[in-house]
Amino acid sequence: MIHRAFGLVDAHSAEMPQLPESLELDACYRYCEAMARARHHNFPVASRFVPSHLRKHIWAVYAFARAADDYADEPQFEGRRTLELDRWEQKLEDCFHGEPPNHPIFVALADSVRRFDLPITPFSSLLAGFRTDLDAKQFGSYQELRSYTSLAAQPVGQLFLYLSGVREPSLLRYVDELASALAEAKFWQDMAHDLRRKRAYVPTEDLRHFGLTLKRLEELQPEDGFADLVHFLVARTRAVFMRARPLIQQVGDDIAVEMAISWHGGMRILDKIDSNAGQLLTKRPQLNNADKAIVVSRALAWRGGSIPRRLWL
Repeated sequence: MIHRAFGLVDAHSAEMPQLPESLELDACYRYCEAMARARHHNFPVASRFVPSHLRKHIWAVYAFARAADDYADEPQFEGRRTLELDRWEQKLEDCFHGEPPNHPIFVALADSVRRFDLPITPFSSLLAGFRTDLDAKQFGSYQELRSYTSLAAQPVGQLFLYLSGVREPSLLRYVDELASALAEAKFWQDMAHDLRRKRAYVPTEDLRHFGLTLKRLEELQPEDGFADLVHFLVARTRAVFMRARPLIQQVGDDIAVEMAISWHGGMRILDKIDSNAGQLLTKRPQLNNADKAIVVSRALAWRGGSIPRRLWL
């Protein structure tokens, strides 16, 4: 789930980097960075648009959540998911209570927590969201889905703002909407992949409204009404993005372009989903290089700026 809030990841799994030979702080941050680079993203984690002094701390947050999300999702942890998440949560609590970290992610995270006075609540909420993934394979209503993203997506946006020194309640409210919108966009983009895993993010009430059944969707056989369902899902998610729009207009210049890239990137992938609604179960929409260039140019035009030489991780 973490990849959904950080920027629409293309790959569903990737080989993790080797653990560093020592727990020296710089080596631990480099390990967190390597975890971010190990995944192919439509958009980067901590791109060149983020101030350089913030990047390693974003990588630390990403690595914490990425590892926990893998425990909940990746097949190699089948049969011991709860145990691994329990161990990860204990390490988190130790990290916040001053216990010496014994894992490179928590060495880096402890440093970031201390430097930026990060609260434990968003991290705990993420773990609660990942635990939901162990049990919830379908959501009855849109409200239930939003309750899920409030745990599994919104804390990531909150932590990004905390690292940027932003704690205004209004901006936190907007970033919650952005994180949820990005999560929803990823749900619709990856609908076929999730259905193969017997996981459905389309609320049951929406399926029923359009005369569809989960069983037929799991067979990856679009029925009459499926394209209408997708058009509806996209329209509702676009509305969530619009609720987040004031964030880019009001947040400081140091992170505004990064936020604008996420906003325009999410809206762009929704366009792709919408235009191929009838084929969503057989052809996964994704952004190509031309799409990415359009997204970046729109983000820069929104706030003003120029394109640096290295755009992507």
